[in-house]
Amino acid sequence: MKMKTYSLAAAVVLIAVLAGGVRLGPAALAKTAEVRVSADIQSDYSIPAFLTGKFAEHLGNNIYNGMYVQILKNPTMADYPFATGRMSPDGVATFHFEPDAIRRRISRSATRMGWPETAVDGLVSAYFDGLACWWTREGGEDDVLVSPNAGAYVGRAQRVEALAGGVGIAQWTHLPLHRINEYEVELFARSPDLNRLTVTIFDGETKVASSRLTGLNGEWRKLKTTLKLEGELSADTSYRLAITAPCAGCFVVDSVMLMPADHINGADPDIIRMLRESDLPILRWPGGNFVSGYHWEDGIGPLERRPTLPNYAWGGVEPNLFGTDEFIAFCRAVGCEPMICVNAGSGTPAEAARWIEYCNGSTNSSMGRLRAENGHPEPYNVRYWEIGNELWGKWQFYWTTASGYVDRFHRFYKAMKAADPDIELYACGAPVFWGRAWNDTLIDGAADILEKTTDHPLIGGNVSPEVEPLDVYRDFMAVPSVLEDKWSQLRGRMTAAGITQPRLAVTELQMFAHLRGEPTSEDTRRLTHENLVNPSTLAEAIYDTLIYHSAVRLQPFVEMVTHSAVVNHGGGLRKENERVYPNPCYFARKAFSDFGGAVPVGIEIDSPSMNAPLVLPELDAVRDECEYKEIDAVAALSEDGDLLISVVRMGTDGTLDLKVSVNGIKLSGDAEVVELSGDVPWARNSLENPSAIKPRKYTIATRDGALNLKLEPYSMVKLVIGTQTK
Repeated sequence: MKMKTYSLAAAVVLIAVLAGGVRLGPAALAKTAEVRVSADIQSDYSIPAFLTGKFAEHLGNNIYNGMYVQILKNPTMADYPFATGRMSPDGVATFHFEPDAIRRRISRSATRMGWPETAVDGLVSAYFDGLACWWTREGGEDDVLVSPNAGAYVGRAQRVEALAGGVGIAQWTHLPLHRINEYEVELFARSPDLNRLTVTIFDGETKVASSRLTGLNGEWRKLKTTLKLEGELSADTSYRLAITAPCAGCFVVDSVMLMPADHINGADPDIIRMLRESDLPILRWPGGNFVSGYHWEDGIGPLERRPTLPNYAWGGVEPNLFGTDEFIAFCRAVGCEPMICVNAGSGTPAEAARWIEYCNGSTNSSMGRLRAENGHPEPYNVRYWEIGNELWGKWQFYWTTASGYVDRFHRFYKAMKAADPDIELYACGAPVFWGRAWNDTLIDGAADILEKTTDHPLIGGNVSPEVEPLDVYRDFMAVPSVLEDKWSQLRGRMTAAGITQPRLAVTELQMFAHLRGEPTSEDTRRLTHENLVNPSTLAEAIYDTLIYHSAVRLQPFVEMVTHSAVVNHGGGLRKENERVYPNPCYFARKAFSDFGGAVPVGIEIDSPSMNAPLVLPELDAVRDECEYKEIDAVAALSEDGDLLISVVRMGTDGTLDLKVSVNGIKLSGDAEVVELSGDVPWARNSLENPSAIKPRKYTIATRDGALNLKLEPYSMVKLVIGTQTK
């Protein structure tokens, strides 16, 4: 079925009343639009549930100090490299070695992490004395000697020589005391001369919880205890966890874990709950740029045997605490399907095949037996696999050319299908805004096996501070219609190459503009970080919904969207000071998830038009001009017979009167409305005001198959209307 849309350009009507000489301009005219739904015109395809998926990557605080609940920074006592932001010619992160640069990075980050200002100098000096980054002395410099040591199995451990009792090492951190006051502590340590240690949590200098860790000896031992904080304690301050010796002596620490007792298989229960409540259908992992340097076998088996390595994409370390088994457990807890992107940068086809066998193989296979030995006898049955991430970009570990990727794709495809012929494989496509040469080379070189490709429309570019903030927003509102056109062209080229059922997965998505440069004077400054629309703002919610609309109109071609990202990266959830709150786009994804499985129906739109000012460099590069409707909408019949309508208003001024009329089906009852809006498109939630932008729910009466809405600028609504087919 082809659903038609019609646009009426906004008319500027000037009425001259000759007798009185009165002229009425646009401000005197009410804005109106109409959406006409034809429920009897139905698509042959239902809307895929996977359009509202998410993406998680080992980047910043997305996994660690995000999805993964372990609280401490650098728990494995690793050498901690700070990335310069520049890549080697092979696409590998380079790291700072200059002491002043490292000192600045530690100081700046510690302040954001909640370290008291008075403790930062000690943190920095301890690092240069040989203490693992993000750890400090508990006691004076003359009381605690620190040095690096070999770990129990691989990598670095921390040697601590206490020259008196009651001293050792410590870390400042926030705790999720808004939710729980009981915490699990686990050390992997040894000592040549001590038989116990003490772990204590301090509020300033006040002890609020303490416990002995007994059983320490000269061999590596795993020591566990539980701390329960007592009294009236603030959830908004930071606390100090200290590990101390009872008397003079030495201990060597391989790792220290601090986890709230309500964790769900190591995952943050607030994040699990919010993803479940939003009906997350699929989650892509582990990258992202990270995957091009990731070797999955580093992330399985006992935690203490897993190596801590540099994160070769983003800097910092990868402790490998969240690997395949933890990812699958996370997906099971949320109730979503897993999608895995394999390392087609520095990885090999054989490595990818082993990963598939580990996930899907029976216990009769070597990797299936290993999975069972690790505590998971039943196959995971991971169906969706992606062959490499952004390998067209020179920021990828062992990036390649288009022809180089065709070669890799053939080799990985063969090995992975041999491991499990029932999996679905997605190729690494290039962004359709500029990547036609790559995509055409891939289509021409692999049409015999290519069925599904991917796109990462991270559109935006560098924007001057002299640009009007609303112009950036207006440009972003134009991007989905351009993507829709280019995705349609990609589908046509795949079909022409003989691919009978071409499919596209958008496996990364977010608005991607960056403020660059300085204004000629402060008087010309218009755009700031506060009014630049980005993934944490209301604009991202509107933008994402427009992408969902485009995907619906292109059915069955666009079968998946995994939006960036789960937490603390892109848009979705934010976790600050151990508290989790939603970005506005979380609510947009949650609202549109109801469309999964519904059947699109015919729709016509009469709406004023808008023009993109073309201030985004990446939009300007592909369009000389760009006009689009102020209103966009899709409609569908749900599996239980409800009529679902999603409407977005992109306009920037005045109230718009919208009429929605429905033909081809009889309505029953009022319309349930979920509305998301704000005063400005850069409105956002924050730790201080986590509910500034949230949905408003109400009902509207329907009469004779129609209803009327008043839509404010920067708004979106979902309508759910019962029908007499139920």
